Amino acid sequence: MVTRSAPARLLVETREIDPVEDLLAYTDPSHPLVWQRRGDGMAGIGAPVTLVGGGHDETLGERWRAIAERAEIDDPLRIPGTGLVGFGALTFDRESSHASTIVVPGVVVGRRHGRSWITTARTADAPAPGPRAIGYGPHWSATLGPGSLSADGYMSAVRDGLAAIAASEVSKVVLARDLAGTVPAGADLRRLVRSLASGYPDTWAFAVDGLIGASPETLVTVEEGTVTARVLAGTAARGADPDADTAASLALATSTKDQDEHQFAVRSVLEALGAHTSALRASEQPFTLKLPNVWHLATDVEGRLSGAASALDLVAALHPTAAVAGTPTPRAIEVIRRLEPFDRGRYAGPVGWIDAAGSGEWAIALRCAQFDPGEAGEPIPLTAYAGAGIVAGSDPESELLETRVKFRPIVDALA
Repeated sequence: MVTRSAPARLLVETREIDPVEDLLAYTDPSHPLVWQRRGDGMAGIGAPVTLVGGGHDETLGERWRAIAERAEIDDPLRIPGTGLVGFGALTFDRESSHASTIVVPGVVVGRRHGRSWITTARTADAPAPGPRAIGYGPHWSATLGPGSLSADGYMSAVRDGLAAIAASEVSKVVLARDLAGTVPAGADLRRLVRSLASGYPDTWAFAVDGLIGASPETLVTVEEGTVTARVLAGTAARGADPDADTAASLALATSTKDQDEHQFAVRSVLEALGAHTSALRASEQPFTLKLPNVWHLATDVEGRLSGAASALDLVAALHPTAAVAGTPTPRAIEVIRRLEPFDRGRYAGPVGWIDAAGSGEWAIALRCAQFDPGEAGEPIPLTAYAGAGIVAGSDPESELLETRVKFRPIVDALA
């Protein structure tokens, strides 16, 4: 059911169950619905209600509240992820031709801190669904090639971005490029999620409405009134040996270009959250975050929620951040529209979940690919994306190399 007007009344029931080892076994192989990190998370199947919005629809928060207010919820556990939950994938650009969606699964199987549960959600006239483990399909690999923007085309776009900076149009702009490909018809897409989750356990592994990836960047988390966010901006490839790796981390930490880029991103997050929070604070200096393939400059932000704002309201206030768009953000979006020959869709947009109380976890959809419905029996088309922040002094070839490093998680998993 696609909800656009009067919300459905849902009957939602959560019960604790014996420990579940493999959440992915409880989601659809062709249309997985997953949110997972360090083994904890949720997997869903079915969709009694799906909210659909054009672009980054600001009414999604209001429409979600209407669903939550009408729902009859039986949740004795009351821990993050139980009760009524919606999985969301929102577009990067408000003018995107792609849809933003929030999916309420018919069945959610979850795990957190050693406890497992099942949640069912149905309309009053529908039978109660039940969980069912689904065996994995055969291994597969994707065929990938250049997308709309070639390597040379990307370096040309970077030079145009530098010209916009020199003309004082923007201080920073994040430019992306794409890869296009296919996976075999009937491919079990859970295998991609599993590969990303096992290879990058400290990231958010996600699958929502065909968008699958592993993001290192938390956009915002709301839990019992506490608001947290992690800002990532500034990147360096890992070194080939311990000495080279230490040198790469040190070079990133002392890079004026990367420090400037990072501070742009931190300021944009603090400004966006300020209207909805109190006691907001961020560390004075970023730390270097180590991932399997890259180093990032990172800053953690924390505050207390004020008023009746929900996680979706904070998502709307935060997105797009300077980390994925640029500074000043409205002008950077205009430059991106001018220089990128494609619609990003949900790439670099918010992805995550929200519950009936407005709590939730949201990341920025990075290191990801969008899988689009194809003809029955035909290969499934996909588009993968990676980007880099351009500031004064950026080198086009170095920025191209940064996108190659950022492509590595999704490209390796697709292989």
